[in-house]
Amino acid sequence: MSLSVHNALPATPPRWPWLHNTIRAFNANKTSWLGLVIFVMVTLLAVLAPWIAPHDPLEQNVFAKLKEPFENYYLGTDYYGRDIFSRLLYGAQISLVIGIASTVLALVIGSIIGILAGWYGGRFDIIIMQTMDMLLAFPSLILGLILVAMLGPSMTNIILAIALTSIPSFARIARAPTISVKQREFIDAGRALGFSDTRLMVGHILPNIFPEILVMGSMWLANAIRTEASLAFIGLGVKPPIPTWGGMIREGFENILDSYWLVLSPSIAILVVVFGLNILGDGLRDAIDPKLKGER
Repeated sequence: MSLSVHNALPATPPRWPWLHNTIRAFNANKTSWLGLVIFVMVTLLAVLAPWIAPHDPLEQNVFAKLKEPFENYYLGTDYYGRDIFSRLLYGAQISLVIGIASTVLALVIGSIIGILAGWYGGRFDIIIMQTMDMLLAFPSLILGLILVAMLGPSMTNIILAIALTSIPSFARIARAPTISVKQREFIDAGRALGFSDTRLMVGHILPNIFPEILVMGSMWLANAIRTEASLAFIGLGVKPPIPTWGGMIREGFENILDSYWLVLSPSIAILVVVFGLNILGDGLRDAIDPKLKGER
């Protein structure tokens, strides 16, 4: 009798339902854990670069230039005799700082624009979203190239340029669920209680749509890192001799036939990070909307 009563009791709901759903989705899609591990490892390597790097990334050694990978230089040296492995670690710092900063900036501004457009609707919504559509008409790399060329190649300007190219996507991803959530009963109840628009948007709309924005953020972080590398490759990245992955590829491109390691290491680093962030975003997407699982 006691066993049947015990089986009839409802299961205790998890304290953090979104975290519980994320872990469950990651367990169902094992590659998502791989993406998370890759991103965490790259972040740790970037943070610990001053202690891990065997050489100063700016130190030149004319007697060791264009050396193939060997004991003292794990990934070889470049044309100026600088250690590729050390420059790769410090380059991860630049890529992550620019990628994360530009993505967070675009996420905040784009989410605010999308929520306001979806909440107020009408002519305001039409004007805002048509403006976003105009920005989306430009390829992100081309728009970023134009902005950096106008502002100048510095880390701050690169962050602003990449963020501006990403704002329209975040605005659109925030607008659609805002329109859906604002029609629910608890929003009507809040209005009946006299809650202000700001309180409803910040306290009720944002928490309900933030998981979808977060998924978008993880995927666009990969795009930001790729865009930064592309700008650096064409000479519009952070100024040398500061190491960046795209800049390392650009510097080694002239000697690619004779010294393949100059281009191979940073190229693989970009590939691994972008791949990890994409499959991490897939796992987060499965957690947000399980109906999308397997629809790749």
